Amino acid sequence: MSGPGSWSPAGGRPPSNFEEKKMTADGKTSRIREFLKALPDEPGIYIFRDAAGKVLYVGKAKSLRKRVTSYFRNSGPADGNIRIARMLKLVHDLEFMVTGTETEALLLESNFIKHHRPPFNVSLRDDKSYPYVVVTLDEEFPRVVLARGARRRGTACFGPFTNVRKVRDILDLLGKIFPFRKCRGRSPGRRSGSPCLNYQIERCLAPCTGEVDADAYREMIGKVVKLLSGDAGTLAAELRREMEAAAAGQDFERAALFRDRLQALEHLLEKQQATGAGPDSMDVIGVCRAGDTANIQVLQVRDGLLSDRHSFFLTHVEGESETSIVEQFLIGYYSDATGYPASIVLPEGFRRPDVIGGYLSKRKGSRVEAAVGRRGRRRKLAAMAAENARLALEHDRLRREQERQRPARALEELRRFLGLAETPLRIECYDISNTGGEDAVGSMVVFEGGSPYPAHYRRFIVRAVRGPDDFAMMAEVLSRRFGRHETRRGLFDAAFATLPDLVVVDGGAGQVAAAKGALAAAGKGSVPVIGLAKRHEEIYRPREPRPLRLPADSEALKLLRHVRDEAHRFAVDHHRRRRGRAVSSSILDEVPGIGPVRKRAILDHFGSPERFLAASRDELEAVPGLPAKVARDAYAYLHRFRGEGGDDAAGD
Repeated sequence: MSGPGSWSPAGGRPPSNFEEKKMTADGKTSRIREFLKALPDEPGIYIFRDAAGKVLYVGKAKSLRKRVTSYFRNSGPADGNIRIARMLKLVHDLEFMVTGTETEALLLESNFIKHHRPPFNVSLRDDKSYPYVVVTLDEEFPRVVLARGARRRGTACFGPFTNVRKVRDILDLLGKIFPFRKCRGRSPGRRSGSPCLNYQIERCLAPCTGEVDADAYREMIGKVVKLLSGDAGTLAAELRREMEAAAAGQDFERAALFRDRLQALEHLLEKQQATGAGPDSMDVIGVCRAGDTANIQVLQVRDGLLSDRHSFFLTHVEGESETSIVEQFLIGYYSDATGYPASIVLPEGFRRPDVIGGYLSKRKGSRVEAAVGRRGRRRKLAAMAAENARLALEHDRLRREQERQRPARALEELRRFLGLAETPLRIECYDISNTGGEDAVGSMVVFEGGSPYPAHYRRFIVRAVRGPDDFAMMAEVLSRRFGRHETRRGLFDAAFATLPDLVVVDGGAGQVAAAKGALAAAGKGSVPVIGLAKRHEEIYRPREPRPLRLPADSEALKLLRHVRDEAHRFAVDHHRRRRGRAVSSSILDEVPGIGPVRKRAILDHFGSPERFLAASRDELEAVPGLPAKVARDAYAYLHRFRGEGGDDAAGD
């Protein structure tokens, strides 16, 4: 493998703003042309970076010169491709690395894509829908967990999987092999400070009580990562040696422990490999594309039987060849596999099966056959995979079309049920949150076209009402909102400048009457108002003695629930934060010996002001970083503050 080369339009350093403005398009093109002439006619990878050095795109090529040059020709990849054209406008630096073969280039491309996750490469659509096994390496004592969300920097992700049950089975078996911690949170342990049952049954090393140091724990986690990366032979041999040594020393209980772990490891490998080394075991790949989206089907044949099927949706495929789409999917799909099939059946028209075969063979450590299914059963399976990919893409198109139309249907249903003159395109919903009248707040959420519009969400602090009077609080919030319809303290606010087509309040007849009165007083009495009560999901309307009940499965009721629940969430969140700030500022700031760092440690430890106020003296003394004397002083202060005794009889 040869070394890397690079180009930047400012001679190897990012230009200043002045230089960048002064640089002409012709001058930049000239420098690119000179660099392209120096590209080698050899296999390798190329990397496009933006002005900040972030990787935009990683690609591989049999000939770097031909492939990279094609991007800057009118008939190249950017011709008519909005995605690539947009990327090229952002390109500031270009790097390349020469490899010995195209297979080596594919391996290198796989590593770079996995590390940098470039935004313009083909990617799985909506990663959160696919479960991963994640090792939280950014924590002092890492966990091994199932995750669906965006990947956090500093973690190792293995997958994606299409079956959550399989992931849970893998985690269960890993937990039997490795005694890593099972507790939640970035820090190990429970609030009680004592180790959990997993420690007693030797399923956890109890880092929470110092039974293992961070280095020894991380050494074990390293074995987990190696196993998930496909290196199982070394671990199996190590477990067998430890089992035999314990048996030879007549420590039969410990020998049984290693025996159980070895059996769990063998069971895990059986589940992952699923006899993948057999001659009748193969993965059959089918692909169908439409616009910027593609679907890939993976049919798993094990012991001659079609045993499973996985479906994946990809984005950023516009302008990519079918071979490139499948290739980029496969390097991601098999990059973290713990087992490989004996052969891969590729779609008809795939041009580089030998490259994929070489890539998988290097990963597996033994030969993996990769070929296009041209005859017999393989041809039928390839056609089945392709047809399923086509149907999946069509089904997804119809589903997304229905999703797009759902808000319009719900709004039209709502107009019909409520007898409104016009479709309520803008809906505002209000809710009140307080604790016995204290720290009362109101929320305003906005839905436009049936979808949330967070930019127009607003919060209110109730100031004029004292005591638990939800009706008066609702009237105050509505009066203030519609009292400043045009301006807010002399400043334009788009959220208040637009009148809603419908006002929804969280509550029944009392809240509706209060809201209607506030609107009338503000001169906006023509705006329709309804209330949605939680208990029976009944709709209350002004001057209507009986509430309206919509069909439980109606789109209109689902929309109203969504609006109401969003207003409730927004109000409660504001109330909790306000109450938390009040507790932390009024109580903790006055406790002797507690500054900002210790205050944060206390709130992080207890999680909420209520738990802190209810804590016993022993629980306060267990707060990490809080000296025992300061904890005792804080406990005594809290009890004096609350009018209680200085000692906790239950704790003594």
